[in-house]
Amino acid sequence: MLVIPAIDLKDGRCVRLRQGDMAAETVYSHDVPAVARQWQQHGATLIHVVDLNGAVDGLPRNLSQIEAIIRTVSVKVQVGGGIRSIETVRRYLGAGVNRVVLGTAALNDRVFLQKACREFPLQIILGLDARDGKVAMKGWTALSDT
Repeated sequence: MLVIPAIDLKDGRCVRLRQGDMAAETVYSHDVPAVARQWQQHGATLIHVVDLNGAVDGLPRNLSQIEAIIRTVSVKVQVGGGIRSIETVRRYLGAGVNRVVLGTAALNDRVFLQKACREFPLQIILGLDARDGKVAMKGWTALSDT
């Protein structure tokens, strides 16, 4: 079994949301790289990072913190949240992210999904969250029609 620790980022801090509610957060740390370093020291070989602001806004919002994580740890890092263009995929992978996680864009833009998979084989993951039998999108702020 592979345990993958997650770091959820909101406004540059490590947080946990209650049921995806952006207003209901618990802040765990203001030192994002230190949290990543701790996961590595505890034996993590991969860290999952989610840009919660990006997931809602549709654009990376915590890029500087993600880049700081990459500079701090030697383990693989995968990132999701707000990745809705091929330029964003290129930017993250070019910065040293090992894999990107696509959600909303994978559902809404099949051409983008196909292009990303062709250009970056084995570096694209689909991350789909469900609520009430529907797919949660845009950082849990919307649900799919079916």
